[in-house]
Amino acid sequence: MEKSQNRRSFIQKSILGLTTVLGSEVVFAKNLPKKIELLGEKAFIDLPEGKNKELMLLNDRPWNVETPAHLLDDEVTPADKMFIRNNGNLPENIDISKWELVIEGESAKTRKVFTLSELKTKFKTYTYQLTLECAGNGRYGFSPQTSGNQWQEGAVSCAEWTGVRLRDVLESVGIKDDAVYIGYYGKDIHLSGDVTKPPISRGVPMKKALEDETLLAWAMNGKDIPLMHGFPLRLVVGGWPASVSGKWLNKISIRNKVHDGEKMSGHSYRMPAYPIEAGGKIADADLKIIESMPVKSVITYPKSGAMLEAGRTLDLRGHAWAGDLEVKEMHISIDFGATWQKCDLRKPKNRLAWQHWSAKVSFPTKGYYEIWAKATDSSGVSQPMIIPAWNPGGYLNNSCHRIAVKIG
Repeated sequence: MEKSQNRRSFIQKSILGLTTVLGSEVVFAKNLPKKIELLGEKAFIDLPEGKNKELMLLNDRPWNVETPAHLLDDEVTPADKMFIRNNGNLPENIDISKWELVIEGESAKTRKVFTLSELKTKFKTYTYQLTLECAGNGRYGFSPQTSGNQWQEGAVSCAEWTGVRLRDVLESVGIKDDAVYIGYYGKDIHLSGDVTKPPISRGVPMKKALEDETLLAWAMNGKDIPLMHGFPLRLVVGGWPASVSGKWLNKISIRNKVHDGEKMSGHSYRMPAYPIEAGGKIADADLKIIESMPVKSVITYPKSGAMLEAGRTLDLRGHAWAGDLEVKEMHISIDFGATWQKCDLRKPKNRLAWQHWSAKVSFPTKGYYEIWAKATDSSGVSQPMIIPAWNPGGYLNNSCHRIAVKIG
């Protein structure tokens, strides 16, 4: 169940603010219990234009919007069903004819500036399906609750991205032997309005930056990237936290040290180097940067709560992914993990794309069932059946996805 802090953001505003939104006085406002929301609150804040109306709004400043699991059923995620994870406000007055990408840094042999046209004409173009997942996907499951957007299962996507390899562009600039990291900068605007403060500036080690599938992309699913997802240029790094795939990209810095941009330090996108107790404290020095995402899967059909006639076979399906690795096996259980049934699992379209799985399920008697999904990666690691070790950022919950069905 969506937790209270997932409510639309205006619920957190003052009663005075509500009066402004509603256009009239809230009668008996002083009697409104703090945990009760006004009827009809969902009508006041619309989802961004072009988004499926079943998406769940977590925040509107900045935009953070989740995709319910059943809307992830497409093999390639369409723009209208793609989750949104933003850290700042959208850039304004974009003129693609004047958009530039600067490549510089301590470990760049030269400094170069590319227009979009030059990127498209000077380098070979590639297209890959790439899985992007927020590191906090599943955060709602941790107890005690951690700060941050309380994502359930739907902060993940696998779209088709088109652009040029970052490697080709960096090599055209020249990479010094001491290069260890790249960092990105975008044109999004800090929530304070201060244009000198980047809302986020993350990066990846050179090895990841130079992989074939790491793209400077200008197209998603064969069209211009939507503004909400990084138009006109985005760094796309599959298999790692989606926060390293910088939107509205206008600069890449080749670093001789681990990038120290915004949200690269403290608890941001970092995990304890050793297990700690739930709710425990840990020093920043004992946190490590999240890199490859863990093995995970989602059931996309049917929608949780489905009601089926007794004696019918259910066609079940979903997706699975494993960061830098492949998914080797996929299983489902209808008896709370006592036994497991192997699923049909397809190979990925390309490296770092999610994999599609399906299974036919029969139920022995009428009644309530839960279907659990468990993926195993190519190194033999499987999803845990319960929430993994607690961490202060609420990251990397890759426990089995579960849906409920009733057989009548």
